[in-house]
Amino acid sequence: MHGSILLGGDKMAISDWPEDERPRERLLAHGAASLSDAELLAIFLRVGVKGKSAVDLGRDLISRFRGLNRMFSASQAEFSALPGMGPAKYAQLQAVLEMARRALSEEMRQGMAFASPGAVRDYLRLHLAGLEHEVFFALWLDAQNRLIAAEELFRGTLTQTSVYPREVVKRALRHNAAAVVLAHNHPSGVAEPSRADELLTSELKQVLALVEVRVLDHFIVAQQSPPLSFAERGLL
Repeated sequence: MHGSILLGGDKMAISDWPEDERPRERLLAHGAASLSDAELLAIFLRVGVKGKSAVDLGRDLISRFRGLNRMFSASQAEFSALPGMGPAKYAQLQAVLEMARRALSEEMRQGMAFASPGAVRDYLRLHLAGLEHEVFFALWLDAQNRLIAAEELFRGTLTQTSVYPREVVKRALRHNAAAVVLAHNHPSGVAEPSRADELLTSELKQVLALVEVRVLDHFIVAQQSPPLSFAERGLL
């Protein structure tokens, strides 16, 4: 059965759309990267509502949440407030996100994380970019740089998080980690390190070295720019 949308109260099958307006067919012909955010959401949504196509709904979602990251991190109540959305769609979206996170986790558990640093960035963006409060995060790695565990260590407010080096060391020992990638988000949307970020990174590097755990990188994650790497900036 073909997917369908509602236009002006009438149901129109996707197969009845003009060829160049069919997101699903364009995806199969040209790849997912050829579609806009709204078109990708249209494929996910499958149907629209009276007076609006699935693509229109996709545009509404992008506009309401000012991008995909905030939509991904929206609560069920926030997501369901938009007409045409609801618990079923919210559950589907969360399932898609969790599959993406697990796929990236598998890649990092197989030791490919630092052969392809993009996987680490993608993983952190999926977890942190849309949050409205600061979170301090750690990716604990073994001696082959394979992922042992990913965990939120501390949670804070809109502007700051208190990080306790002693607790970070305790978690490192608990996981028997050989290395760690640190990360935190900037809800302000700007991925630039503050002086406090640099001092904290230096302190954590020193205390973790005492238990033979290497700090490989520290990422700052924000919505408006790619995650910033301390290692690439020469700040480690």
